[in-house]
Amino acid sequence: MSEVLIAFGSNLGDRLGQIQTAINALSGPIRWHDVSRVYGTSPMYVADQPTFLNAAARGESDLDPIALLALLKQTERDLGRKPGLRFGPREIDLDLIDMRGVAMETEQLVLPHPRVSERRFVLVPIYDVAPNWQFAGFSIPELLKQTEDQAESVLEVRDAVLLLPSHE
Repeated sequence: MSEVLIAFGSNLGDRLGQIQTAINALSGPIRWHDVSRVYGTSPMYVADQPTFLNAAARGESDLDPIALLALLKQTERDLGRKPGLRFGPREIDLDLIDMRGVAMETEQLVLPHPRVSERRFVLVPIYDVAPNWQFAGFSIPELLKQTEDQAESVLEVRDAVLLLPSHE
C-alpha cells in the first residue's frame, strides 16, 4: 500500500456534491484516512469563471501511479467532466498530488505534482490532512509562506463538510 494525496476541485453545478461523490466513488481502490476542510478559492490562470470549492484527502492504495491516474480520470468522466479549456471551468477535477516515496516523470504523470508548490488552493487543504508532508525537501509551511500573496484567494467554507466513507 502506498500513501497518496488527492486534490479535489469543482466550480460547476453542485460543487460540494461532486467532490463528495468523487470521494465515495474512489473509496474502493483508495482507503481514505483523512479529508480536509472545504475551501472556496478564486480561479487561477483563467480568471473569468466561477469560484471553486477545493479539498484534499489522504489515503492508501495498492494501485500503481499510472493505474491510479487512470482511475481518477475515469471518475472525472463518470461525474460529468467534459473536455474544455485548460484551467477552465469544470464539474470535477481530481489530481494525484503525490504518492509517498514515488518520484516519476512520464508523458502521462509527474510525481509529485509539478505545480503543487505554486498552488495555495492545494497546499492549504493538504496541510489539513498531511501537515508533515514534504515536496522536494520543502515543508508545507515553507511552501505556504512562498504563496502568501494568494492568501486572500483561499477561504474556508465553514458550512461545507465532507465525509469519509466507512471502511467495512
